[in-house]
Amino acid sequence: MLRGLYTGANGMISQQVRMDVVANNLANVDKTAFKKDTTVFKTFPEMLLHRYSEDGIGKTPMGSFDTSPVVGKLGFGAEVNEVYTRFEQGAVKKTDNIFDLMVQDQPGMEKPAFFSVLTNRGERLTRSGSFVLDKNGFVVTPQGFPLLGEKGPIQVNQGNFLVKENGEIYINAKLGTAPKDGTNFSENRFEDPVLLDKLKIRTVENPRHLDKEGDSFYSDTPESGEPTAFPERLAPQVLQGYLEASNVSVVTEMVDMIEVNRAYEANSKTMQTQDSLLGRLFEIMR
Repeated sequence: MLRGLYTGANGMISQQVRMDVVANNLANVDKTAFKKDTTVFKTFPEMLLHRYSEDGIGKTPMGSFDTSPVVGKLGFGAEVNEVYTRFEQGAVKKTDNIFDLMVQDQPGMEKPAFFSVLTNRGERLTRSGSFVLDKNGFVVTPQGFPLLGEKGPIQVNQGNFLVKENGEIYINAKLGTAPKDGTNFSENRFEDPVLLDKLKIRTVENPRHLDKEGDSFYSDTPESGEPTAFPERLAPQVLQGYLEASNVSVVTEMVDMIEVNRAYEANSKTMQTQDSLLGRLFEIMR
């Protein structure tokens, strides 16, 4: 009967973790480039049981016998193996804001591409391309962390920022990069285009081992490998004036939530039944 209690308890704990993951996915369904998490379960390690209070080797004229024979294996249900992030690309949203950027994964790409951002904790990777221009002319995240090019933080002025599909950044040399010289993008004809920099687009060998941080940032780990550049033939496209939506499906998450609730309730009733049977057993033994 105790086995039933352990199995039910482990099932409830596992479903609680899954519910937290589903709730987090739903809470971020409208967040730019948010990547959903998925819970993976595994069988709880089985225990090898021996007969209780009997140990040692018994001696007989014909040889010996085990006084602590193996009774069998005892399982305790399921447990959470890992929570990993799924990097399938989200839908494309057109914004027409020149500081909105999106990484478009190419067919055949096995690893997702990321923008590089310099935070107060070091360089971080992000799929969110919602950037703004700060008062000093740097392209930054809404939290104020600068977007990185191959040469470092990118400094331009209002309306003088053109990003090609290969990630190259051009400015009109006649306007320069001083914030006071900004203009309206629709009025900028780029008569004297100059290559300023190229976006620092990176990937890692094992994306599933990236550490998910707040504000849509990811940090590399020894298991994920260090960020590396894409080969030229596999380089992703960069779309200016577009954003990537989250890859969370509300319908799928709601179905999962119902499934979790029912599984949690079933495990709870299992424990209640086991507790009731134990109570009857103790009454009989009195």
